[in-house]
Amino acid sequence: MVRKIMEYLESWRVSANRKPLILQGARQVGKTYSILEFGRTRYENVAYFNFETNSGLAKTFDESISPDYLIPILSHISGQTIVREKTLIIFDEIQLCERALTSLKYFCEEAPDYHIIAAGSLLGVAVNRSRFSFPVGKVDMKTLYPMDLEEFMLALGEDALVREIRHSFETDTPMPSALHEAAMGLYRQYLVVGGMPECVTQFVQTHDYVLVRHIQDTILASYLNDMSKYNNLNEIKKTRLCYDSITVQLSKKNTRFQYKLIKKGGRASEFENAIEWLRLTGIVSQVFKVEQIKKPLENYRDIDAFKIYVSDLGLLAAKKDLAANDLLYMVEDLNDFKGGLTENYVNVQLTINGYQTFYWESERGAEIDFIIQREGKLIPIEVKSADNTKAKSLKVYMDAFKPAYAIKLSARNFGFEDGNKTVPLYAAFCI
Repeated sequence: MVRKIMEYLESWRVSANRKPLILQGARQVGKTYSILEFGRTRYENVAYFNFETNSGLAKTFDESISPDYLIPILSHISGQTIVREKTLIIFDEIQLCERALTSLKYFCEEAPDYHIIAAGSLLGVAVNRSRFSFPVGKVDMKTLYPMDLEEFMLALGEDALVREIRHSFETDTPMPSALHEAAMGLYRQYLVVGGMPECVTQFVQTHDYVLVRHIQDTILASYLNDMSKYNNLNEIKKTRLCYDSITVQLSKKNTRFQYKLIKKGGRASEFENAIEWLRLTGIVSQVFKVEQIKKPLENYRDIDAFKIYVSDLGLLAAKKDLAANDLLYMVEDLNDFKGGLTENYVNVQLTINGYQTFYWESERGAEIDFIIQREGKLIPIEVKSADNTKAKSLKVYMDAFKPAYAIKLSARNFGFEDGNKTVPLYAAFCI
């Protein structure tokens, strides 16, 4: 499968300023596969170490974290001769060995010619609770997300359609109606399957939504298991309550997250740590409201007003136990959920493309789903689940802030009119 992370990894490999790389992300997003495939195609050999499956490995780092000490031992353990520049060293599940995390500092300072990639599914949590120093400034860091819709299409062999979509996005010219409908069909399939590589692989091979759902349920169970394994005992119940509530709150007309909907009388002081844990693991992301439309947007966020979206659409469908056909045909029974689902989809695509997303609300209730900084400009994005693109809120925003242009995502074909760039939902990956 084509993963865009490969382009980043190659630029990292040839960089003159390369440091040990930490690849973070939620479980099952394809970190190990991507790194191993990169090592197989770009290096003479790979020395792979997994701190979860090899419990004795951590003892080596307890004895010393000097590269001169470690390299001969790691060569012996892996059965690979580790050669500078020619061997890729992989430390998988590194969050389970804090001394290995600290060792990256010394590889950076004393042995920069060794190529090292460390992967961790719960690295953010481990960093915040480490007993040893984190190698600040001595590592490169990158987050891997689930596959976006473009990668999903490429996995299904739709390379030509992807090229047409990108051309129409750049030129604001409508797609031929047959191709537009085909792409909308793939978009709805993506809502069911999501971007977890194992789910995509199963779908490519079988087109069986039942088998895909079984994998999704297994991944969700592993997330619940992580909540128990890595979390403070007092926080486990709160974390599960928050996670359950997120998918419920996406069905509300106002998708702003409300603590009182987790449980009666719920407050920020009780649940904010649980939400932070979910965010650090990569399972969810927070989108804050901005009080002013100025750069940098981060400076004007309202920390008490935010929305929460999950990281994968397929897992969202599985968590809500939504039938595949209901999503494929967007049945009326889903009307209350369509808005939140579509917002979640767009946030996933924007996040994968590296945007930090925010939303905006006027004093009178006008709301813009997303504000991003694109090519140096602050751009509003309005999201509609169908082809109805009338947006009173967007007009209020345009009149107040006069952006260079606005993006309207919906089921309508490409176009540009009155400062509004109309983009079909399936083309969100182009933004």
